[in-house]
Amino acid sequence: MFNEFKNFIAKGNVMDMAVGIIMGAAFTAIVTSMVKDLLNPFIGLFTGGVDFASMYLNLSGQEYETLAAAQEAGAATVNYGIFINAVINFLIVAFVVFMLVKMVNRIKEAAEKEAAKEATAPESPSVAADIVLLTEIRDLLAKQKK
Repeated sequence: MFNEFKNFIAKGNVMDMAVGIIMGAAFTAIVTSMVKDLLNPFIGLFTGGVDFASMYLNLSGQEYETLAAAQEAGAATVNYGIFINAVINFLIVAFVVFMLVKMVNRIKEAAEKEAAKEATAPESPSVAADIVLLTEIRDLLAKQKK
């Protein structure tokens, strides 16, 4: 049982998947920071200083200054601003992944074209056997004369 598990883990697909998940988590942190710290201020600039993360719908009927205050009081809220941020994050991640896949596909296509070109390239013309034999005889005679 242990050997089967070890063989399963040692397979390349499992290791590739694990690396992909780890890289994806790190990439998500970078994109989240980019959206939160770089893009949202510009979006807020164009929307009149509105911060999406602070946008919410209060269902309790009471007034609260901030989303944090409403959540601290236990009020029911619909946090559509946080959802908008999540959609922005998703769109950015999807676009970057699309660009990466597009780049990898171009590299694969170039490698496949090169391989196909090498496979169809004409080989150097082979020398007929009698010419090879005559060349060897000539070389041997030239050595004997010396």
